[in-house]
Amino acid sequence: MDQDLTALASSRDRTLADLLRAGPIVPVITLERVEDAVPLARALVAGGLRLLEITLRTPAAADSAAAIIREVPEAIVGIGTVLTPKDLERAQALGARYALSPGATPDLLQAASRSAMPFIPGIATASELMAALAHGFQTVKFFPAVAAGGIPALKALAGPFPQARFCPTGGIDEKNVKDWLALPNVVAAGGSWICSTSDIRAQAWDTITAKAKQAVAAAQG
Repeated sequence: MDQDLTALASSRDRTLADLLRAGPIVPVITLERVEDAVPLARALVAGGLRLLEITLRTPAAADSAAAIIREVPEAIVGIGTVLTPKDLERAQALGARYALSPGATPDLLQAASRSAMPFIPGIATASELMAALAHGFQTVKFFPAVAAGGIPALKALAGPFPQARFCPTGGIDEKNVKDWLALPNVVAAGGSWICSTSDIRAQAWDTITAKAKQAVAAAQG
């Protein structure tokens, strides 16, 4: 990378590190109705989870993220399922604080490397991690975490890539999140178990707050 991109990467990393301190658990959220967005975010914040990932998987996603950003300032909103440079631009235009992807194409890595937006590209292999590192991204999303080799895979990657930090997502739940967070190269862990689609559809906000509190306790225990 040239000097300007190196400086941008350093600034982006510092900002992302500051955001991740609000973790270490990131609810992965899929919203089908905009009217559920604000009460869901408030329920999660009440349970101690401020760092949110709103996935771009539904037509309601962008408007839902915008509503949370506007009405729940305590929430730190990230946009997930960023697949293209246009998705990254969309996340930035919405006012998201950071963005994540399940993987990363060369075009997406290049666009993200030239953006000030904190970005967590997805990787599942050593080669994909090398591509992310080459573009200045030292914090990556390990996805799908369990299917891609689980905890043994991250332990193995720690050897040749001591500088890499991971946010595993995919197959993580209340039973194993503590084991993932115990790894020294894991800075946060993402999962949808805290706010399942069925709970959101039922508007079971108290249940979601309780699950959030349990997740925070599990992470700290």
